[in-house]
Amino acid sequence: MNDIFIKKNFLLSNKTAEKLYFDYAEKLPIVDYHCHLPVKEIAENRKFDNITQPWLYGDHYKWRAMRANGVDEKFITGNATDKEKFFKWAETVPYTLKNPLYHWTHMELKRPFGISDKLLNPSSAGEIWNRTGELLAQDNFSTQGLIKQFNVDVVCTTDDPVDSLEYHKQIKANPFGTKVIPAFRPDSAMAVENLDQFLLYLSKLENASSVQIKDFDSFLDALKKRHDYFHLNGCRISDHGLETAYAEDYTDSEIKSIFAKILSKKKLDRPEILKFKSAMMFEFGIMDYESGWVQQLHLGALRNNNSRKFRELGADTGVDSIGDFEIARPLSRFLNRLDDINKLAKTIIYNLNPADNELIASMIGNFQDGTVPGKLQYGSGWWFLDQKSGMEKQIDALSNLGLLSRFVGMLTDSRSFLSYPRHEYFRRVLCNILGEEIEKGLMPNDIDMVGKLAADISYNNARNYFSFWD
Repeated sequence: MNDIFIKKNFLLSNKTAEKLYFDYAEKLPIVDYHCHLPVKEIAENRKFDNITQPWLYGDHYKWRAMRANGVDEKFITGNATDKEKFFKWAETVPYTLKNPLYHWTHMELKRPFGISDKLLNPSSAGEIWNRTGELLAQDNFSTQGLIKQFNVDVVCTTDDPVDSLEYHKQIKANPFGTKVIPAFRPDSAMAVENLDQFLLYLSKLENASSVQIKDFDSFLDALKKRHDYFHLNGCRISDHGLETAYAEDYTDSEIKSIFAKILSKKKLDRPEILKFKSAMMFEFGIMDYESGWVQQLHLGALRNNNSRKFRELGADTGVDSIGDFEIARPLSRFLNRLDDINKLAKTIIYNLNPADNELIASMIGNFQDGTVPGKLQYGSGWWFLDQKSGMEKQIDALSNLGLLSRFVGMLTDSRSFLSYPRHEYFRRVLCNILGEEIEKGLMPNDIDMVGKLAADISYNNARNYFSFWD
């Protein structure tokens, strides 16, 4: 089949980069330590009726592009047929040139569908719809089949503390060759700015933990019980989606009074909200350390900007953007507060604002303590930054201010079972950077040494950093 766009040397600008990629990085397994894949669909080994279902459902990257291209919401999240939605996406794709979506779209058609002789556009849409539909009917294009095709060692889903983890248990009882592990995401347990929703969440937490929540201590007991439950079910990682780190000064008596105010259904003022979030981040950090987990901090998203769309469609529908919150001081205080009592867990920090790249890369160096190689990690380019230039800038910042050699590499952060070519994309970008450095004489022309670096970042470092295989 003639590759008309995503050729063998895609993103690899010289022979050295090609050798690094093909000999050292390409065939390594994937550790997808943060994603939003629906675990129910993995457990039930869902098969898809058409390409729209695994490709366009829930993909707010594509939704934003379609809206920008003048596509009516009916064909994005509305009641149009799957085929109509696919054809509207096909109309949009030519207008995504120089957007990473153009790369991802054609990489995902090439792998796993083997379609590399066509660019997606209105003229090719019918044929591509039919060709992908035929393949999706096959067993190796089910959710588990796709994960195995992409050579994924580990999938870490994103799960609320109140989740029963029933589907993780189902997968463990019926293994298919890939570990599917829960990740503890307690954002709802901190969201006291919305009092009514938080009180509803307390009821769910009581039911899940069998702990009556009557004060702050019992609230922590309930969360610790769920943390322990996640640990028993294989969880070794937590995740927090935050505007910034929270590390306000507070006393135990203040937090207990604030929680009593919540239980009496009285709204909190802004300082009280920040104190409560700070206390919770500290408590979660201790839980993670004592359980030997890795904690992840996703910092900097300004969410739900469009009130009308949020009311109509809810969260995570493509109306979020980069924020410009203060990061350095609160992040320093948060990390220092845990380090000061020697309870700072292994930590991965992601930033959404590229202005903070060097900030994060320099911050992690303050708290490396020699106990674990790369104990604090500057996470890969995230969300709006998980494209070629975003990856390059993150790698440059980490290289200049830390140890790129200890970096745990890429993750998908996706809701789509077709997004695993993003790991290929990252590995190609990485090997191209290393190849160019060798070609320019900025690195030794020692392919085995630099190849080991590429392999470590692509897979080995993650394999050693996380405790998923214990």
